[in-house]
Amino acid sequence: METEEKDLRRDFVSLMNRINYFTKLKPDQEKENSFVVELKVSGYNELSLMIADLLKVSILALESDPPYVSELIRNPEINVLGIIELALQLMPQREFEIFDELHQFYLSQKLDSIAES
Repeated sequence: METEEKDLRRDFVSLMNRINYFTKLKPDQEKENSFVVELKVSGYNELSLMIADLLKVSILALESDPPYVSELIRNPEINVLGIIELALQLMPQREFEIFDELHQFYLSQKLDSIAES
């Protein structure tokens, strides 16, 4: 029974590595039990525009009393669109249901597999 369980664990880790799940969160090398999310940008200018959009949408959310909209926000629709695109970029493509539990299980089984090797 124990050998069968080890085989199942090894097969699970092998399958997860092969189908390339759990790719959105990268382990943080400096802090235990923390992860890093990669965000692809074309450069500092695009990054600054994303940050500006985050701030502008926050302002819009706080100052939503018509007709007032801050003079700093010339195109609120574009700023909201930018934030939606950012959120879409951050969303995992394939894993959603129960992925935290499976991810923790995967990490523990991977460590067990390495220890048994």
